[in-house]
Amino acid sequence: MAKKLLTSFFILAAIATNAQTDTLHGNRLDEVVVTANKYPQKQSTTGKVITVINKDQIEKSSGKTLSQLLNEQAGVTINGALNNAGAVQTIYVRGAASGRTLILLDGIPVNDPSMINNEFDLNLFSLDNIDRIEICKGAQSTLYGSDAIAGVINIITVSQDVAKAVNVKATLSEGTFGTFKGNVQLFGKKDKFTYSVRHARLFTNGFSSAYDSTGNKRFDKDRYDGNVTNAQLLFQASPALSLKSFIMYSKYKADIDAGVFTDEKDYSISNSSFTSGAGFTYKKSIATINGTYQFSQLTRDYLNDSIYKTSTIFEDNRYFGKTQFAELYTSLKVLKPLTLLAGADYRFSSYDNHYYSVSSFGPYSPKPFDASLHQEAVYSSINYSSANSKLNIELGGRINKHSRYGTNNTYTFNPSYAFTNQMRVFASVASGFKAPTLYQLSINENLKAEKSVNYEGGLQFNNEKISSRAVFFNRKINNGIDYNYISFKYFNYVKQVVDGLELETTVRPVKQFTLSANYTWIAAEETTQNRVTNKDTVTYDYSLRRPAHTINASIGWQPSNQLYVSITGKYVSSRKDVGGYQKADVLLKDYFIAGAHADFTLNKYVKFFADSQNIFNTKFFDVRGYNSIPAMFNGGVVLSW
Repeated sequence: MAKKLLTSFFILAAIATNAQTDTLHGNRLDEVVVTANKYPQKQSTTGKVITVINKDQIEKSSGKTLSQLLNEQAGVTINGALNNAGAVQTIYVRGAASGRTLILLDGIPVNDPSMINNEFDLNLFSLDNIDRIEICKGAQSTLYGSDAIAGVINIITVSQDVAKAVNVKATLSEGTFGTFKGNVQLFGKKDKFTYSVRHARLFTNGFSSAYDSTGNKRFDKDRYDGNVTNAQLLFQASPALSLKSFIMYSKYKADIDAGVFTDEKDYSISNSSFTSGAGFTYKKSIATINGTYQFSQLTRDYLNDSIYKTSTIFEDNRYFGKTQFAELYTSLKVLKPLTLLAGADYRFSSYDNHYYSVSSFGPYSPKPFDASLHQEAVYSSINYSSANSKLNIELGGRINKHSRYGTNNTYTFNPSYAFTNQMRVFASVASGFKAPTLYQLSINENLKAEKSVNYEGGLQFNNEKISSRAVFFNRKINNGIDYNYISFKYFNYVKQVVDGLELETTVRPVKQFTLSANYTWIAAEETTQNRVTNKDTVTYDYSLRRPAHTINASIGWQPSNQLYVSITGKYVSSRKDVGGYQKADVLLKDYFIAGAHADFTLNKYVKFFADSQNIFNTKFFDVRGYNSIPAMFNGGVVLSW
């Protein structure tokens, strides 16, 4: 099947390359982006690899979660996106391990300092509360600091494309497994104020998270109930000065199971996140100054009650984390072809943990854990754009000071050149780093930052009918952080080399049809501790849970202004997962799943939609011992006035 799907992809790309020039609504690879260099610019003037998911694409994904939408992008694998609601969402970008992709909320880093790898839980976002997503792949630590080894994902919730003083939008839908999705938005612009308030809820009875390999143990369904509320207020104090404030509160409760192939009937997790802050933008003549402060607190509570007894009779595990982020930076157009960016940021994180359990060995209550760290950094970049905008070069660097291990630095060099208005080449050499987390430092205080070097180059073709991009990348890590099962400590030892290829194409042969496809190939080598013996060093020619081949494809048809229909397909090649403690890794089989979506606009106030996933009810596994989604259906209505 893999060969057939690869052949289909290249046939589609060939069709795209030979398509006749006509009119295409929108130029997806020349949109204005903000993530590349922290100021608005056209994609054609940066050599960075950026994928934009716009509002229209988000609205046509109304039956999906944020993780499922990200999981369809080239180079991105969200392990857990196709599991039961509330499952752990592990982000793998370009074969990098978890915690090596930085999540941004409106350009500001967010993370959970109580997590082992500092990740942020994507379950705490609602797709309905998002206006736009920008994925910037490759090492981005020069501008965005720690964790941006494989890239950054910027989740943008603020929209300034507002005309009326009062706008209301509501979405209601129901689906398989008693799933309910609801969203209400109030937004508008009046005089100098622009505001937005949104609330979203997702509830589902779900299915069993753990897989019953015998088929007769009657594993129970695992519910999920989540709410997300966010608000923004923008005030244009003067033509030059704008002020902003923002707040987001997310909370969900999910039933979970005891582990692989193991049910648990009274085990749950309750996660919450509160984020708030304020900022300003001052733009005058050739200079723009931006300042932001953000505060976040996060809780994670695991409760295993005593009604249904497994090896654990009772468990109460509570985490509480805090982060603070402050940044001030300026972009200055010093000469016509040159833009100088310079800035500084401060990051603080802390968390504490309280644990109590009862098992057959008796009660266990270790001393509560409490720790904190901080980082300060200065960074700058120079961006050159020739008079005809054909040649663009970015050169930048960062110096980062960490309260535990000291100082490290990063750099980036990123040129691009447009041969014509339709074709350009780009390249990049950049370094990235990941600071050790509080949890890892609590076990080994001598850890240093994990460092990487990223090389990439590519070709982009874009006209009124076609958007195509091909990118080759290579990433090397020589001091990756991993766990040593002999010393029972984290250590700087892992070596990883990843080569990869990303192919993307969007074709519109006629006005009514849109064909899109992307293919990702990853070849990885990781030198680390032998997972079977724990006694020697082994070089694995694969990465756990990260497929070597992934294909995503979709066909969209819009026969009228009212009706839109699409069919999607996803192929994931075989890959290895952990077989257990001191056991050989196991093979997860390849799979292909298909989905469909339709929406019908009745008038400017009412739109109906229907969405189905895994329409052939394919049985597959993304994580050993855990169920993936069966055939699922969701349908509803969007009301606007």
